Amino acid sequence: MKPNYTLYLVTEESAPLEKLLQTVENAVKGGVTIVQLREKQSSGKLFYEKASKLKALLDRYQVPLIINDRIDVALAVHSAGVHIGQSDLPLLSVREMVPDSMIVGISVSTVEEAKIAEKNGADYIGVGACFPTQSKDNAKVLPEGMLGSIIKEVSIPVVAIGGIKLENIAELQKNKLAGYAIVSAIMKAKNPLESAETFRKAIDR
Repeated sequence: MKPNYTLYLVTEESAPLEKLLQTVENAVKGGVTIVQLREKQSSGKLFYEKASKLKALLDRYQVPLIINDRIDVALAVHSAGVHIGQSDLPLLSVREMVPDSMIVGISVSTVEEAKIAEKNGADYIGVGACFPTQSKDNAKVLPEGMLGSIIKEVSIPVVAIGGIKLENIAELQKNKLAGYAIVSAIMKAKNPLESAETFRKAIDR
């Protein structure tokens, strides 16, 4: 089954387990098509616990789970995929470690990084930050036109990430994107289901 990157939810670490599961379930009911579990501070044990419970939940809805950074956790819970950054293990090494069926995504911010990612076997790339964002302290905003340049140079799916809100999504729609990755605007929404529905309407327009 080919992954659908349309509305790509990236989780927010501060949510305790029960709240995380509840928020993600509502977001999926609202139209989220793929979920990345991102935990920067959690112990391996807690990350594993969140990942296995989240996978059980998402399997019921046939929504793929992507694990951020931790290849060991991704393999342990048999997640659909893993997402790495430029400072993580090299993509070629990750490809060797995981089954061929596993989706491997990587964050890029330049044309050069995007081309290398495609050459080294990435299934998709996350490009950002598209706008200023609070969910990643060190995220640099892409220079004007960079997203479009990256899309022109690669043939693998491109997912935009970083500070995407309803009011700026139209700006991104000039580009041929495979998907839109949302963090705070859904994870911190009063009503995640409604928020996901509104994003889907805006994207599918």
